[in-house]
Amino acid sequence: MFNHLTRGAAATALLALAACGTTAPPVSTPDTSVPPSSPVAAPSGVPGDLDSTGPVSVVDGKGRTVELPATADTVVALEWGEAETLLSLGANLVGIADPTGFSTWDKAVALPEGIQDIGMRSEPSIESILALDPDVVVLSGADTSQVDRQLEGKVPVVFSTGSKAGEDLDRLRGDVELFAQVLGRASAGEELLTQMDDALSAAKSRVGDAGAAGSPFLMADGWKEGSVVSIRMFAKGSMVDEIATSIGLVNAWAEPGDEAWGLGVTDVEGMAGLTAEDLRLFYSASEDDVFADGLAQNPIWQSLPFVQKGRIHKLTPGTWTFGGPASVMSIAEQFATAVESEQ
Repeated sequence: MFNHLTRGAAATALLALAACGTTAPPVSTPDTSVPPSSPVAAPSGVPGDLDSTGPVSVVDGKGRTVELPATADTVVALEWGEAETLLSLGANLVGIADPTGFSTWDKAVALPEGIQDIGMRSEPSIESILALDPDVVVLSGADTSQVDRQLEGKVPVVFSTGSKAGEDLDRLRGDVELFAQVLGRASAGEELLTQMDDALSAAKSRVGDAGAAGSPFLMADGWKEGSVVSIRMFAKGSMVDEIATSIGLVNAWAEPGDEAWGLGVTDVEGMAGLTAEDLRLFYSASEDDVFADGLAQNPIWQSLPFVQKGRIHKLTPGTWTFGGPASVMSIAEQFATAVESEQ
């Protein structure tokens, strides 16, 4: 079992990865994956025509005023959540960091053919970005790589708003509106947010109809080093917590998460007290499934009521828990489907 120093050190390292949008290999559980009725589908009916093509003046997520001579046509994005949102709005995304990783971890939208790889999210290739001659480069508000300084005077940069636990859905709404202005697609932005809110409302109705309103849940992912399984919990204030709360569920993880992402790290011993009979666990594992493979023979794990009752639901691989509106809609849909499957 981790001592406090080990837990703290692990959490610090892990959350630093999350801050740049990286998750450690997520955690797994028995074979109880949620069958999504529409697997991680992109929003429908959104891009549409441009609302404007003229000069643009926006205040970005870092409070900077950004002036563009015209709405942006070609766009480059480093982070996957921002890239997903831009694609949902109909952006002509010509470059992205680590497209292979995106296609593994975020299947809410498909990357366009011919999109260029601009390097890693934490270390993009400035030369590759400039070679694409984009109208704008979108960076995460949490970015600390100083890429903007290297691009200064060469290509306009727009920052999204950095993640803050407990405010991620509002932050996401603001980012959608910001990107829609940059692209000249205000109507598409409004439609995308309407679709997201409608999806949350529909999922809440389904949870209520299943008699599960107010019932507890946990959300986790994790990774394995040797024989040691580490579990990352999505605490109150994480984006997944906000989604689940919006549809009527209650987060049973009482420990606080970090200030930016609402995430915390534990181990299976740290879950031993989670014995509510109506508790369910959701988890994500787009690659290695440590819940299924690393914990199956663990006696503490096997003693937990949600394991014994089969109330464990694996999200569809490619569900990005730090994504845009399409990911939010997918998570809400999968949670509601899982709750209904328990009846």
